[in-house]
Amino acid sequence: MNVKRMSPARDNQRSALRTPAPHVARLRSASPPSVPPLSARERVKTATDFVSAALMLVPALPAILACIALVRLTSPGPALYTQSRVGRGGRVFTLYKVRTMHHDCERLTGPQWSTPGDARVTPVGRVMRKLHLDELPQLFNVMKGEMSLVGPRPERPEIVKKLREAVVGYDRRHAVKPGITGFAQIHLPPDSCIRSVRNKVAYDRFYIRSRSLGMELFILGATALKVIGLKHLYYRAPRVPTE
Repeated sequence: MNVKRMSPARDNQRSALRTPAPHVARLRSASPPSVPPLSARERVKTATDFVSAALMLVPALPAILACIALVRLTSPGPALYTQSRVGRGGRVFTLYKVRTMHHDCERLTGPQWSTPGDARVTPVGRVMRKLHLDELPQLFNVMKGEMSLVGPRPERPEIVKKLREAVVGYDRRHAVKPGITGFAQIHLPPDSCIRSVRNKVAYDRFYIRSRSLGMELFILGATALKVIGLKHLYYRAPRVPTE
């Protein structure tokens, strides 16, 4: 079937994603789930990801340091920050990013998705987000074996708790390591509502069923084209078969 892009309905978005502090505490204190061992294919991909991430860090490190300096000069608070995300098998890990929002901006609201024109994003952060420079520190997550270069994007535990209840089959995207980029990310805009998540999950599950070396290389190439504003060179509405 054709997966149609849904219009981003934002009604009740903020209330749907808020999680009271006690729930957050229970999520973080829970024992990590048992994760099945990697298959031979996945071990090869992990090794390839490690080497690729190490090589990419050579040119990426100066860019990361420049972003850190810009954030420190233009916005109070730490330049790098960590965030809990849900990875393979539902295990929570710590993700690294360059800060693009005002420090501690979710203190009163709790975890929320970013929206177009989000006032929490700093002017420098807006540029870094457009160029995806804030994601570069996740190369360290790849080298640690927590992420892959390509895979479903990891979400925060507080939001995953809500999405598991609202989206059928949501946890199936946790069958593989999350990625810095993915099949859903090169075709669809960021999550903005439950309907957009259902669409993303369809793409993620299609990737998990169909992944191959050719598909991984296509996603990496398409990501590079998207970053430099040439998405039209690869974009087409993909056909995602029913299960």
